[in-house]
Amino acid sequence: MTAPDLTRTEIIKLIALATKPLDLRGVNLTGLDLSKLNLSKADLTGSDLSGVDFNNTNLTYANLTGANLIGANLMDTCLRGADLTGADLSGAKLYEAKLTGVNLTNANLIGADLSGVDLGYANLTGTDLRETDLSGRNLIGTNLTDANLTGANLIGANLMDTCLRGADLTGADLSGAKLGELNLIGTNLTGANLTNANLIDANLDYANLTNANLSGADLYGAYLGHANLIGVIGYNEP
Repeated sequence: MTAPDLTRTEIIKLIALATKPLDLRGVNLTGLDLSKLNLSKADLTGSDLSGVDFNNTNLTYANLTGANLIGANLMDTCLRGADLTGADLSGAKLYEAKLTGVNLTNANLIGADLSGVDLGYANLTGTDLRETDLSGRNLIGTNLTDANLTGANLIGANLMDTCLRGADLTGADLSGAKLGELNLIGTNLTGANLTNANLIDANLDYANLTNANLSGADLYGAYLGHANLIGVIGYNEP
């Protein structure tokens, strides 16, 4: 493993002397302990932050575009308004991290721990969330356009006012999830579990519901015109 470009002590000195947000673009900080530091608005574009300990660190409005955060510890980290476009967060620990308004467009979150995370109004366009546990999460107002949620656990998740247009929810568990009034046009829900889900007034036009389970789902006012309903369980076409 290549040694980090800077030490924790050196970064603390840079913070103390800084008159503007830190410029740490492209640096190697692999495995460093950067917990409890104030890195608000820091530019960490393309930096190697794999395995870094950011526990309780302030990364509000930081630029982490394309950063390598594989296995990083972001527990209780403040990332409000941060830009994580294209960042690799696979296997990262994000327990109770503050992610309101964060930009995670095309980020990789496979295997990340999102327990206790509030993703309300975050931008997750094209984000890879395969097999991710999002059960009970607050996803109100989140943009999940074209996101990959294959096999994701969304049991009881609140997806009200969320955009899932073009998202892939193949085999996802959405039992008991709140999906009322959502735009689900063209969404892939093949084999998804939607038992007891709230789909009141949802737009499922052209959605793929092949072999999905709609048992007990509330479809009052939902529009399923042009939806693929082959093999659907628990739904009788009117």
